[in-house]
Amino acid sequence: MKSTTTETATLAGGCFWCIEEFFRQQPGVQRVVSGYIGGHVENPTYAQVCSGRTGHAEAIQVEFDPQVTAYRTLLDVFWKVHDPTQLNRQGADVGTQYRSAIFTHSDEQFATATASLEAENRSGRHARKIVTDITPAPRFYPAEDGHQQYYRRNRSAPYCRAVIRPKLKKFGWKE
Repeated sequence: MKSTTTETATLAGGCFWCIEEFFRQQPGVQRVVSGYIGGHVENPTYAQVCSGRTGHAEAIQVEFDPQVTAYRTLLDVFWKVHDPTQLNRQGADVGTQYRSAIFTHSDEQFATATASLEAENRSGRHARKIVTDITPAPRFYPAEDGHQQYYRRNRSAPYCRAVIRPKLKKFGWKE
Protein backbone atom coordinates (compact mmCIF):
# COMPACT_ATOMS: atom_id res chain seq x y z
CA MET A 1 0.00 0.00 0.00
CA LYS A 2 1.34 3.42 -0.95
CA SER A 3 1.97 5.95 1.80
CA THR A 4 -0.13 9.11 1.86
CA THR A 5 2.42 10.91 4.00
CA THR A 6 4.94 13.12 2.28
CA GLU A 7 7.82 15.23 3.50
CA THR A 8 9.53 18.26 2.04
CA ALA A 9 13.24 18.76 1.41
CA THR A 10 14.59 22.13 0.30
CA LEU A 11 18.06 22.18 -1.24
CA ALA A 12 20.25 24.80 -2.90
CA GLY A 13 23.12 23.51 -5.00
CA GLY A 14 23.81 26.21 -7.55
CA CYS A 15 21.52 26.77 -10.51
CA PHE A 16 18.17 25.10 -9.86
CA TRP A 17 18.04 23.92 -13.48
CA CYS A 18 21.18 21.88 -12.82
CA ILE A 19 19.88 19.85 -9.91
CA GLU A 20 16.12 19.51 -10.31
CA GLU A 21 16.24 16.64 -12.82
CA PHE A 22 18.35 14.48 -10.49
CA PHE A 23 15.70 14.71 -7.81
CA ARG A 24 12.79 14.35 -10.22
CA GLN A 25 14.19 10.92 -11.17
CA GLN A 26 14.61 9.75 -7.57
CA PRO A 27 12.17 7.00 -6.50
CA GLY A 28 9.51 8.30 -4.12
CA VAL A 29 9.78 11.90 -5.29
CA GLN A 30 6.34 13.17 -6.15
CA ARG A 31 7.13 16.77 -7.05
CA VAL A 32 10.10 19.10 -7.56
CA VAL A 33 9.61 22.87 -7.64
CA SER A 34 12.35 25.34 -8.53
CA GLY A 35 12.34 28.56 -6.57
CA TYR A 36 13.99 31.05 -4.26
CA ILE A 37 14.68 30.93 -0.53
CA GLY A 38 16.70 32.55 2.21
CA GLY A 39 16.50 36.20 1.24
CA HIS A 40 14.79 39.40 2.29
CA VAL A 41 12.66 40.22 -0.79
CA GLU A 42 9.08 38.95 -0.90
CA ASN A 43 7.94 37.30 -4.13
CA PRO A 44 11.27 37.78 -5.91
CA THR A 45 11.65 37.40 -9.65
CA TYR A 46 14.40 35.52 -11.44
CA ALA A 47 15.93 38.82 -12.58
CA GLN A 48 15.97 40.13 -9.01
CA VAL A 49 17.57 36.95 -7.63
CA CYS A 50 20.17 36.94 -10.44
CA SER A 51 21.18 40.46 -9.40
CA GLY A 52 22.55 38.96 -6.18
CA ARG A 53 20.86 41.67 -4.11
CA THR A 54 17.86 39.77 -2.72
CA GLY A 55 19.75 37.39 -0.43
CA HIS A 56 17.83 34.47 -1.96
CA ALA A 57 19.38 31.27 -3.22
CA GLU A 58 18.13 29.37 -6.24
CA ALA A 59 16.79 26.15 -4.74
CA ILE A 60 14.51 23.22 -5.29
CA GLN A 61 11.75 22.05 -3.02
CA VAL A 62 11.22 18.29 -3.18
CA GLU A 63 8.03 16.58 -2.03
CA PHE A 64 8.79 12.91 -1.35
CA ASP A 65 7.40 9.77 0.21
CA PRO A 66 9.73 8.89 3.12
CA GLN A 67 8.58 5.26 3.01
CA VAL A 68 10.07 5.00 -0.49
CA THR A 69 13.09 7.30 -0.21
CA ALA A 70 14.63 8.49 3.04
CA TYR A 71 15.62 12.12 3.55
CA ARG A 72 19.20 10.92 4.03
CA THR A 73 19.09 9.34 0.55
CA LEU A 74 18.10 12.70 -0.94
CA LEU A 75 21.04 14.27 0.88
CA ASP A 76 23.35 11.62 -0.59
CA VAL A 77 22.15 12.68 -4.06
CA PHE A 78 22.60 16.35 -3.13
CA TRP A 79 26.27 15.85 -2.18
CA LYS A 80 26.98 14.12 -5.50
CA VAL A 81 25.29 16.48 -7.95
CA HIS A 82 27.05 19.71 -7.00
CA ASP A 83 30.35 20.80 -5.47
CA PRO A 84 29.54 21.63 -1.83
CA THR A 85 33.08 22.98 -1.28
CA GLN A 86 32.61 26.01 -3.54
CA LEU A 87 31.52 29.14 -1.69
CA ASN A 88 28.79 31.10 -3.49
CA ARG A 89 29.31 29.47 -6.86
CA GLN A 90 28.89 26.36 -8.97
CA GLY A 91 31.07 26.27 -12.04
CA ALA A 92 30.55 29.44 -14.08
CA ASP A 93 27.57 30.52 -11.94
CA VAL A 94 28.91 32.96 -9.34
CA GLY A 95 27.11 34.80 -6.54
CA THR A 96 25.35 34.15 -3.25
CA GLN A 97 22.27 33.03 -5.19
CA TYR A 98 24.28 29.92 -6.18
CA ARG A 99 25.35 28.97 -2.67
CA SER A 100 25.16 25.46 -1.32
CA ALA A 101 22.54 25.17 1.42
CA ILE A 102 20.17 22.74 3.07
CA PHE A 103 16.99 24.32 4.43
CA THR A 104 15.44 22.01 7.01
CA HIS A 105 11.77 21.59 7.90
CA SER A 106 12.11 19.89 11.29
CA ASP A 107 14.57 19.25 14.10
CA GLU A 108 14.95 15.70 12.77
CA GLN A 109 15.90 16.98 9.30
CA PHE A 110 18.38 19.42 10.87
CA ALA A 111 20.04 16.59 12.82
CA THR A 112 20.10 14.30 9.77
CA ALA A 113 21.54 17.05 7.55
CA THR A 114 24.22 17.91 10.10
CA ALA A 115 25.24 14.26 10.49
CA SER A 116 25.22 13.84 6.70
CA LEU A 117 27.47 16.89 6.22
CA GLU A 118 29.91 15.63 8.86
CA ALA A 119 30.00 12.19 7.21
CA GLU A 120 30.52 13.74 3.80
CA ASN A 121 33.42 15.86 5.12
CA ARG A 122 35.03 12.68 6.52
CA SER A 123 34.41 10.67 3.34
CA GLY A 124 37.50 11.86 1.50
CA ARG A 125 35.47 12.59 -1.65
CA HIS A 126 36.25 16.31 -1.48
CA ALA A 127 39.62 18.04 -1.69
CA ARG A 128 38.37 20.93 0.44
CA LYS A 129 36.03 21.33 3.40
CA ILE A 130 32.30 21.54 2.67
CA VAL A 131 30.84 25.07 2.97
CA THR A 132 27.16 24.11 2.77
CA ASP A 133 24.90 26.06 5.17
CA ILE A 134 22.26 24.17 7.12
CA THR A 135 19.44 26.37 8.42
CA PRO A 136 15.73 26.11 9.21
CA ALA A 137 13.68 26.76 6.08
CA PRO A 138 12.16 30.22 5.78
CA ARG A 139 9.47 30.93 3.17
CA PHE A 140 10.06 29.35 -0.24
CA TYR A 141 8.95 31.24 -3.35
CA PRO A 142 8.31 29.13 -6.45
CA ALA A 143 10.11 30.42 -9.54
CA GLU A 144 8.28 31.54 -12.63
CA ASP A 145 6.70 28.83 -14.81
CA GLY A 146 9.51 28.98 -17.39
CA HIS A 147 11.95 27.67 -14.77
CA GLN A 148 9.89 24.63 -13.76
CA GLN A 149 11.00 21.29 -15.28
CA TYR A 150 13.49 23.30 -17.27
CA TYR A 151 15.61 20.40 -18.47
CA ARG A 152 12.62 18.30 -19.50
CA ARG A 153 11.19 21.14 -21.56
CA ASN A 154 14.50 22.42 -23.00
CA ARG A 155 16.76 19.39 -23.56
CA SER A 156 18.13 20.77 -26.79
CA ALA A 157 18.94 24.22 -25.36
CA PRO A 158 22.70 24.94 -25.33
CA TYR A 159 22.85 25.17 -21.51
CA CYS A 160 21.10 21.82 -21.12
CA ARG A 161 23.35 20.14 -23.69
CA ALA A 162 26.57 21.63 -22.30
CA VAL A 163 25.95 21.54 -18.54
CA ILE A 164 23.00 19.42 -17.42
CA ARG A 165 23.13 16.46 -19.83
CA PRO A 166 26.84 15.71 -19.20
CA LYS A 167 26.17 15.76 -15.45
CA LEU A 168 23.27 13.33 -15.81
CA LYS A 169 25.44 11.08 -17.97
CA LYS A 170 28.40 11.27 -15.55
CA PHE A 171 26.26 9.94 -12.71
CA GLY A 172 24.41 7.36 -14.80
CA TRP A 173 21.02 9.09 -14.69
CA LYS A 174 18.48 9.07 -17.51
CA GLU A 175 19.23 11.81 -20.03
